Amino acid sequence: MITRFGSLFAGHVDLDDHGLAATPVNDRWLPNERLLTVFDKSTRIAQLMDRRGYDVFWLAEHHFQREGYEVIPNILMLAVHLAHLTERIKFGCGFNIAPMWHPLRLAEDYAVADYLTGGRVVFGVGRGYHTREVETFGAPMLNPDANRELFEEQIDIIFKAFNEAAFSHSGKYYTLPPRVPYRGYELSDLTLVPRPTKLPVECYQPIVSASPRGLEFMARHGIKGVIGGGAAGGGAAAKTVIAWQEAQARHGRQMPLGADLVVGIMFHIADSEEQAIEEARPYFQEWMKMFAPLGFVPGLSEEQVRALADPRLAPRADLPSLEDAVRGGAWFVGPPQRLVERLQELQERFPGLEEVHVGQVVGTDEHVILEQLDRFATDVMPAFKRATAAVS
Repeated sequence: MITRFGSLFAGHVDLDDHGLAATPVNDRWLPNERLLTVFDKSTRIAQLMDRRGYDVFWLAEHHFQREGYEVIPNILMLAVHLAHLTERIKFGCGFNIAPMWHPLRLAEDYAVADYLTGGRVVFGVGRGYHTREVETFGAPMLNPDANRELFEEQIDIIFKAFNEAAFSHSGKYYTLPPRVPYRGYELSDLTLVPRPTKLPVECYQPIVSASPRGLEFMARHGIKGVIGGGAAGGGAAAKTVIAWQEAQARHGRQMPLGADLVVGIMFHIADSEEQAIEEARPYFQEWMKMFAPLGFVPGLSEEQVRALADPRLAPRADLPSLEDAVRGGAWFVGPPQRLVERLQELQERFPGLEEVHVGQVVGTDEHVILEQLDRFATDVMPAFKRATAAVS
């Protein structure tokens, strides 16, 4: 049963234009003053969500995006700031990109944020998908096998540091501690200072390819999954949820479909489905322009991807439409009652699902995000919050 709601904000600033006929992604180059507006925008979203009863405000780590789509480089620092401007909402790391960190620095920074916010930061890790970001920090992205290998070793280290009073590690990428003399003795172990206040640390990771190796790794560490939302569009494929359940069972956890998952859904509320689609269409097209070249819009030909970079070609390229996304379940649009019905259908399919994050794609104007989150909290969430209260 769905009992918790969050929203993912990947960190975009307001843009001057949107859609297929608007400025090509690679031609956007915003001044620093515009990029800095992401922090006040984040604050206003967080405060509205806090007032309106949302549970988690998910944030994403990204770097070097002068185009303005994803411009929050340190979500732990921002989460500490926002926690002091709100009362109860939690802040989800969706996600810290481990290959761009030293694993012990990430573990330390989370532990500090955990204490300073009174446990209101939800830990999350990912492998990354921007070559400009990951490769610039000296980690592999062009080689996906090397990227996964590095990521897995880093997460092993992070959980050792969280859970063990003293730890050591010897692997392909890291030897911790280094075998060096220190104050008259030879180093043989380390202690993370500080360690998180609550153990074990609840951790989330995106499920994108749903590869057997990836699911096994998550199950082994007890990491929870996030499906859809942000770069990956929205919605959950039944085969992915089933594969997740089977991976958990292999590690001794018998769970109903959807348990230990968060499903991300894009939404737009209006008086009719047709009106909602027309209002949201430019933002959907802007999302497609940004993420299709990165492989997040399946089924496109190379010619269609190239067309998205040219406002003259894009309208004639037979590209996927928002109507397609609605039919596929990635977007929920229309009057509030229609969204309630769609969410009820989702929880019937996945009875173990407890949390959904809902929101808007990158590029959506601030006033639209605020208005939509407010309407969702007023007209959709009570159907589930009241149901939860009745059951309890």
